[in-house]
Amino acid sequence: MDVLFVIPNSSKAIYQNLANRFSAIEPPTWALLLASSIRKNKMSCEILDCDALRITDDEAITKIKESKCRLACFVLYGQQPNQGTFLMIGANSLAKKLKDHHPDIKIGFIGSHISSLPMEVLSYSFIDFVFINEGVYALKNLLQTNLKDDLHKVKGIGFKDDDGKSILNKASQIVSEKDLNTELPGYAWDLLPKKNKTLDLYRAHFWHTFFSETDRTPFASVYSSLGCKFGCNFCMINILNRDNTNPGAKSSDFKIMRHWDPIFFVDQLEILANFGVKTIRLSDEMFFLNKKFYVPVLEEIIKRELKFNMWAYARVDTVREDQLALFKKAGINWLCLGIEAGSQVVRRDIEKGRFQDTNIRQVVKMINDHEINILGNYIFGLPEDSIKTMNETLDLAMELNTEHANFYPCQALPGSPLYFEAKKNKWDTPETFEEYAFFSYECKPLATNHCSAKEVLEFRDQAWKKYFTNESYLNKIKNKFGEQNMLNIKEMSKIDLKRKILEKK
Repeated sequence: MDVLFVIPNSSKAIYQNLANRFSAIEPPTWALLLASSIRKNKMSCEILDCDALRITDDEAITKIKESKCRLACFVLYGQQPNQGTFLMIGANSLAKKLKDHHPDIKIGFIGSHISSLPMEVLSYSFIDFVFINEGVYALKNLLQTNLKDDLHKVKGIGFKDDDGKSILNKASQIVSEKDLNTELPGYAWDLLPKKNKTLDLYRAHFWHTFFSETDRTPFASVYSSLGCKFGCNFCMINILNRDNTNPGAKSSDFKIMRHWDPIFFVDQLEILANFGVKTIRLSDEMFFLNKKFYVPVLEEIIKRELKFNMWAYARVDTVREDQLALFKKAGINWLCLGIEAGSQVVRRDIEKGRFQDTNIRQVVKMINDHEINILGNYIFGLPEDSIKTMNETLDLAMELNTEHANFYPCQALPGSPLYFEAKKNKWDTPETFEEYAFFSYECKPLATNHCSAKEVLEFRDQAWKKYFTNESYLNKIKNKFGEQNMLNIKEMSKIDLKRKILEKK
């Protein structure tokens, strides 16, 4: 086999006890895309999803050895590229053990964190190759070699020479929009592990199925576009578009969006429908943005009478009222809004200052009036946050009372503009991958100009508890989705995350 795409299992370290029931298990979208690209080029591949299989490192090592792969390629994207940093937890653990047991197996790392800090990742003794950007062309060209000679000619990779010195070649190009259909021709769904010939090892986010266990499986995530045209300070998503190796390159330098042909994309959805999948995440960073692309997609879904329960991302300032009926008719029952902060001053500091509080309230009402549910995303601990402004964010969240909410502690994620700002100012940043993970025991968010990291994390955890035990919120869920689903939320809210920096000494 030319390449085995490996998805490590980092779930327990990232989500603690939420991993047992309440967190999602998402299909490895980028492994599926890369696999389709490799097979198009007449090369052989398989996927080993340790996360979905919930197997140990030792079990994974046995399967990797049995595969007789030329290259074990660890795919570390996650459904949100930000997760690429967290996934390094399980990746490093498994890769180190694999190299210790089988030093002859070549190991490559590909993903968002790797594209952010390629030389740092390549410095690990157990890694043979790293890839810049999405790695589509670099991986194909590397596999056309014997993985030893002429490596300096392969654009988009880093490798170690015969003396053990780390070498980073020039970056390869990214796939252009006109070439998406041919270079990334769909998803290799057949390579995923399955119980009953469908995607039943994967489960949707708890809220996606209205807090019911029903229909969480089978589940799939797909992209109709890649990249984002915005450059929020805390985000490193666009580092995947990186086409150079300039020191200090950050995600906001590569604000590019590319779209698959709408008919081609809906063909992929129809494949999922034939698998029995009804619950789908549209993973585009900004699906509700350009009607030139989303209208044909939604109209084609309706035309084919595909019946899905879907969710998609939108910015508060890109939601258009005249399009919401179309979204609902096509099966988009949830919109995820990046509200982030209640303070205009705090939002302005992270490039999200254009929309006013009044607009946020109006947009939320407008979406709900079209019977579409809302997932509100909020961040605590942005650089200008204080206890006062974090309370303003919480107050706004409680007032909006959306059907679900994510509360994140702010991290200076590698590749983001905030990461370079933190390094420049010598702020205290995580030293381990566990410290970067939002829900981990070791989580260590950024201190702000006004609050310590401990104060930020403590506020975030208390805010989360307050939101999901609020009677107004629980009554809303009960009235909309039923008493049992409301009780499921109560069960979720009983789980207390353990936090190292909050423990009494």
